[in-house]
Amino acid sequence: MTKPRIVGFCGNTSRPSKARALVEAVGAELSARHPLTFDVLDLVDAGPGIAAFSRTTLDDNARTVIEAIERADGLVIGCPVFQGSYPGLFKHVFDLIEPSTLRNRPVVLTAVGGGLRHSLVVEHQLRPLFGFFEACTVSTAIYASRGELAPGEALAPMITARIANAAEQLAALLRGRRADAA
Repeated sequence: MTKPRIVGFCGNTSRPSKARALVEAVGAELSARHPLTFDVLDLVDAGPGIAAFSRTTLDDNARTVIEAIERADGLVIGCPVFQGSYPGLFKHVFDLIEPSTLRNRPVVLTAVGGGLRHSLVVEHQLRPLFGFFEACTVSTAIYASRGELAPGEALAPMITARIANAAEQLAALLRGRRADAA
């Protein structure tokens, strides 16, 4: 059996980014404990072609990002919080996703914002978005404020614990899906 392919997708328009760092931390935890492949894509990888109004007019870069998300065995979503919500182009990516492709797909939700007042974006915006797709979001979401993700510094113990818990929840869902398929 092939190793599950997990795709991290971050709604970033530039690199490096704190949202990507959080997604990479989840990927590192998953990879350290379970045999899988983990790739991270950013909104910036889709390029300006992501602004297409329909899938039929996507350029190759944008199509590659959309198809990678649709084909993944599991997702780790990273969202920067901008003015109390996810960025519009981040949402537009999911407007272009075929809804049935994410049904029952295990998903870890992460977000990075300016402070604690943004922490509910995960529960009030990201979780309902993936609920529409009937994806299986793990119960542990990870939120960090920008100040908690200083370059070169260790993550706070509470964030590290949430990452480990979310990674185990995703791995359990993946094992269940693979057992059902066998």
